[in-house]
Amino acid sequence: MKRLISAALAVVSLLSFASAALAAAPIKIGALFAVTGPASFLGEPERNAAQMVVDEINKAGGIKGRKLELVVYDTGGDATKAVQLANKLIKNDHVVAIVGPSTTGDTMAVIPVVEKAHIPMISCSAGIKITEPVKKYVFKTAQNDTLAVARIYEQLKKERKSKVAILTVSDSFGSSGREQLKSQASRYGIEIVADDTYGPKDPDMTAQLTKIRGSKAQALICWGTNPGPAVIARNAQQLGLKLPLYMSHGVSSKKFIDLAGDAAEGIRLPSGKVLVADLLPKTDKQKGSLLAFVKDYQRHFSAAGDHFGGHAWDAVMLLKGAIERGGDTPDGIRNQLEATRGFAGIGGVFSYSPRDHAGLTKDAFVLVEVKKKDWALVK
Repeated sequence: MKRLISAALAVVSLLSFASAALAAAPIKIGALFAVTGPASFLGEPERNAAQMVVDEINKAGGIKGRKLELVVYDTGGDATKAVQLANKLIKNDHVVAIVGPSTTGDTMAVIPVVEKAHIPMISCSAGIKITEPVKKYVFKTAQNDTLAVARIYEQLKKERKSKVAILTVSDSFGSSGREQLKSQASRYGIEIVADDTYGPKDPDMTAQLTKIRGSKAQALICWGTNPGPAVIARNAQQLGLKLPLYMSHGVSSKKFIDLAGDAAEGIRLPSGKVLVADLLPKTDKQKGSLLAFVKDYQRHFSAAGDHFGGHAWDAVMLLKGAIERGGDTPDGIRNQLEATRGFAGIGGVFSYSPRDHAGLTKDAFVLVEVKKKDWALVK
């Protein structure tokens, strides 16, 4: 009898140990970022910010006593590779959610994968087609290009400029921006008098800018991500083009100023508030989060926290809230993401719903301009 009791106690002890070990297992979150390649100015700060906030969550005790484990893969900005790595995260790493990808093209390629697997994904990309129409398992933190276009057009209307030229990159981000620039123009009394494109790797856009100079445009809007917009800024300066130059939020970081050099002076663009966090009024709901993020990023990486790193910070924090409220199952996370209301993050104040998986309004953007090699608010 004593042997039976001892054996039973041993079994109970083993089961308890196994149960405790299972309870303490980390919660795996996948991440797909373009850490290398042409889009590394997006992916590197996203990777850094995601790991930073995961480390801080774990240092504070994790989520309900469980640590987070971030499994990061570098897509290199390659859509085919992004699909392969998304499958790896789901089938091999058994993640419960995915943060990223960094680019619209990568994200659109990965969407069928996560939808089929029922794994929630929070993209760090801006293209409106990512969340319109709504996909059940796909959310995003980057502000929609719809809102960015509206912010530029509002400013042009305020300045009574009605004729514009647009120059957009021939990739998914540029195509989405071009579509919005054209579809919203009449609403603001804008006439597009020149419409041209450039390739993501084109080293010179003088030909396009020369055509634009011969048009009746009162302003030029360039839509793309580095390095193309910086090339356009330098080419415009070389040509002596006097048109006011607007860029998209795709270059909303100090990297653009570094690449464009003196040619960046005076350029305007819509941006998340993080670039000018210290200039915001005390009443701004985001200011506390923004200043904390900027300070933490500077301390960890000796660099300014930017718009793009903020997308990943928001994504991880949104997942944290969803897991706290709904558990660690993919469907529990998905349902709680969709129920998120009033989360004041880096990119804006997020309120998702069954009809809106982007979650932001145009108030997420401010208009900034380059002054003396730094960002300033446009009043």
